[in-house]
Amino acid sequence: MLHQKSLIVVLATVLATAVLTACGPSSTQGGEEALKIAPDDHTLGSPTAPVTLIEYAAPSCPVCAAFDEQVFPQLKSTYIDTGKVHYVFRVFPLRPADGAAEAIARCLPKDSYMDFIQLLFRRQADWDPEFGVQDAHAGLLQIAHVAGISSEKADQCIQDKDKQKRINEIAAAGAAQFQISATPTVIIDGKVQASGFIPWDQLQKSIEDALKKAPAPSSTPH
Repeated sequence: MLHQKSLIVVLATVLATAVLTACGPSSTQGGEEALKIAPDDHTLGSPTAPVTLIEYAAPSCPVCAAFDEQVFPQLKSTYIDTGKVHYVFRVFPLRPADGAAEAIARCLPKDSYMDFIQLLFRRQADWDPEFGVQDAHAGLLQIAHVAGISSEKADQCIQDKDKQKRINEIAAAGAAQFQISATPTVIIDGKVQASGFIPWDQLQKSIEDALKKAPAPSSTPH
């Protein structure tokens, strides 16, 4: 089911809370500014691909985990690996544990980031409050150990105010630019497609429609 819980974003000096509501397909346009890829964005595929797909997800979101396991492999093999889609993954925290998980992920080498996110998805039952885990912090430390991060290092990452600030900035920008209030949310070329689980056939149609509208690659004169 679609998450409809409070969005909790941890700031360096204040805890900000906003009420989430379920959102369906939207025609919201983010504009060119929203499509800019930041140096610390986590991406896959060619940056010159004709279509840009941004996914906002929360590590603790079971629907995001299902999308990652059931749909993302097809997205990757069909469009990302073939140079048709430039994929951008951004975390949109639903609860404090998401911010802590993302802070640990951002301490890893960039090429290990997505593997750690998938590890968090696959082992949600070990750390995720959504599964009734009472001590999410302890669970996250266990997941960090699997990735080769000590408890001390993981806590340093979680408490890093610069990381907290950046995580908050990304979430705030997503809410402002795309009116995101639930996860997963998929944006294709600046247009919000849907929030919640997106079946492969629906996602594929949206990508194919975007590819048809994409400018043809310019030919290099001989």
